Amino acid sequence: MANNLIKKKLQGKVVIVTGGASGIGETIARALADHGARAVVIADVQSEKGRAVAESIGQEHCSYVQCDVADEEQVAAMVEWTATTYGGLDVMFSNAGTVSSLPQTILDLDMSEYDRVMRVNARGMAVCVKQAARKMVELGTRGAIICTASATAEKATVNVTDYVMSKRAVLGLMQSASLQLGRHGIRVNSVSPGVVLTPLASKQGIETQADVDKYISRYTSLKGATLKAENVADAVAFLASDEAAFVTGVDLVVDGGMIAMPFDLSN
Repeated sequence: MANNLIKKKLQGKVVIVTGGASGIGETIARALADHGARAVVIADVQSEKGRAVAESIGQEHCSYVQCDVADEEQVAAMVEWTATTYGGLDVMFSNAGTVSSLPQTILDLDMSEYDRVMRVNARGMAVCVKQAARKMVELGTRGAIICTASATAEKATVNVTDYVMSKRAVLGLMQSASLQLGRHGIRVNSVSPGVVLTPLASKQGIETQADVDKYISRYTSLKGATLKAENVADAVAFLASDEAAFVTGVDLVVDGGMIAMPFDLSN
């Protein structure tokens, strides 16, 4: 929960959070509401969970819209509905993502799983950035777009080849879009979390906070620290706010120093 000194960081802003029904997206939807957003629209394919999150946030202007981020017509309709209903669009947090349901090495790459992961993580990200940016340009909004990448985009992890590829695509999209949209006053950045306890992480065997702590303890340079979704929410709130008015084209890594750690050449 944001404290009173920073609670109004997003005062008056209209925000979309894709993948906001669970995991990091849910935590960030709640955090942006706490930071004073005038409206938070949760866009997700999980209708029951999405409605429950929107209701539990309990603010007058919090809504759920069912949306497949890889379906451009659905995304365009969701963005248009948001802008029409709430009178604008200031922030797009393009967060929806997925992971493979089985190990994905290059020698045994299941192409149907590859296509599914890339459809959501790469195509879906491009669709959301495109449609949000077009609406912001149309409205003349000096908006902020934040994409969820991953620390694995900077330092690859074994057995998730398709996921790593999709998240590196996010970085390329973010950097390219930041160059193209800057002349419209639109900032584009990304946030790259390390391992966080989420439903997606459970598919990779990370099922408890103790599992997260054990994993992080092997690489973090911040001894005694752990990583929670709230840490990622703080980073997103900063990038979405006017405090980051001169920040664009940046990937903000929230991983406890994993990508800065040297390779172990002792073995």
